[in-house]
Amino acid sequence: MNDANRPPRPLPVGLVLLAAGGVFALTMGARQSMGLFLGALNTHTGLGLASISLAFAFGQLWWGLTQPFAGMVADRLGAGRVLVAGVLLVALGTAMVPFMTSTGGLVLAIGVVAAGGAGMAGPSVLMAATTRLIAPAKRAMATGIVNAGGSFGQFLFVPIAQGITAAAGWVVALQSMGALVLLALPAAWVLRGASVQATAAGSVAGAVVPNAPALSTGQTVRRALGTPSFLLLGAGFLVCGFHVAFIATHLPGVVAACQLPPSFGAWALALVGLFNIVGSLSMGWAMGRWRMKSLLSLVYAARAVAVAVFVVLPKTEVVVLVFAAVMGLTFLSTVPPTAGLVAKMFGTAHMATLFGVVMLTHQIGGFLGAYLGGKAFVATGNYDWMWYADIVLAVGAALIHLPIREAVLPARVAAPA
Repeated sequence: MNDANRPPRPLPVGLVLLAAGGVFALTMGARQSMGLFLGALNTHTGLGLASISLAFAFGQLWWGLTQPFAGMVADRLGAGRVLVAGVLLVALGTAMVPFMTSTGGLVLAIGVVAAGGAGMAGPSVLMAATTRLIAPAKRAMATGIVNAGGSFGQFLFVPIAQGITAAAGWVVALQSMGALVLLALPAAWVLRGASVQATAAGSVAGAVVPNAPALSTGQTVRRALGTPSFLLLGAGFLVCGFHVAFIATHLPGVVAACQLPPSFGAWALALVGLFNIVGSLSMGWAMGRWRMKSLLSLVYAARAVAVAVFVVLPKTEVVVLVFAAVMGLTFLSTVPPTAGLVAKMFGTAHMATLFGVVMLTHQIGGFLGAYLGGKAFVATGNYDWMWYADIVLAVGAALIHLPIREAVLPARVAAPA
């Protein structure tokens, strides 16, 4: 019996969360700590900040592009095989980076191999596998815990990478990170079999709709793209990607531009990861008590206020670290309610595909945040205009979530026209 035909298996909730959170921790930790090596890559290759930022930006875009397709495969065959391929590609791409001396080579290693693997082992597959293997009543908190796993990975990887760099150099640090990612392989076995066939046909938010024929993947995507609330959700997630990619790629550069010691760049990234654990867990708790669209509006508004305050304050060590902590509280806390809204509106049968589509919009924003950050610094010598853009976009994202209809779609949506 292959993954696609395997019936649902009763698994301990803790084991499912450990597996999904562990995969996200290792793949996200490797990706989000890559910004620490931007300066070393610039010195090593002599390509310039704009060219290297292009490789990071393409990685953001490719990470998003792979997720809908990875979701489709996982929906049909189960998450296990997709996760194995993704973990192996992340490890390979990360280890390849020191050997690349051209823009094309960096785009291949960072932007195609590593980012593509991280997309295959990313939120769309992990969140869908988790929601299918866990009872509906526990899904909100479960998605928060899985999301916190990615944050814990960032918090863990940044000091490890910094320490290995100080002891043995940045090349060894990158290759060590690639090796650490391979620890995620056993989790693929736990999450295998979470496919469409393992999900009740016509299920909506965990409840089976009687006599509702299952839609094909194409029908499901077309219905989602014809739903205004789904489009608004994707537009807001694009803003999230812009913000997250800019911070992850350029925060060490922001710290350096403030004439602070380089170690503060690493500590700032680590604090983002640490406090995002708190933000993700808090969001999982809050989703069981308040409307998810309202929580998303609150998160985006909080980002706008935090960035505006940071812009006007003097850039001291304390201000930078406090800003990083505040950013961490909102950094990826948008993922659980966004995934929750997708599941609530369309059910879990094609969730990996639909959440992959939403993640694609997130990474289009990520491409712009990573690439324009480098271009802005080259053009002006600072990141001021990026901060201004981030404030405006965050306010817009807070507003566009308000009209979203947070309700289970009618039963006719779960059946072919």
